[in-house]
Amino acid sequence: MSTLTVTNIKATGETASRAVSGVAAAWCDFNGTGTLSIRDSLNISSITDNGTGNYALNYSSSFSTANYAVLCSGVSEYNHSRGPTFQLQVAVDGSQDLISKATSNTTLYSGIGASSSANGSSYDHKGNYVASLGDLA
Repeated sequence: MSTLTVTNIKATGETASRAVSGVAAAWCDFNGTGTLSIRDSLNISSITDNGTGNYALNYSSSFSTANYAVLCSGVSEYNHSRGPTFQLQVAVDGSQDLISKATSNTTLYSGIGASSSANGSSYDHKGNYVASLGDLA
């Protein structure tokens, strides 16, 4: 049996290389409290703070379309009877989408779950974890 060892694989039509096809095209672990800081990431050039609980993740290499998947989770130091929660949500007044996707960035809205005393308010979380899966341009 032969073994093929490679460092990077580039899918046909993609300009950026990834370790393996089918893995996250971008991911990020960032602190959303105080001054935004990226702890670690792949294919994230920067994060823009658009206000409380509103973050734009800017990609180093764009996606081929805005039809990619975004998975999010996180933790908060907010203390209430059910423990820390993290929730991506529609804005408190319902006027904004949960996630806004463009080929070059993703905008996320985060808040405290309605079960807390904050009652669904936008909130800057200490731990934010985002993965984006799809084809790069």
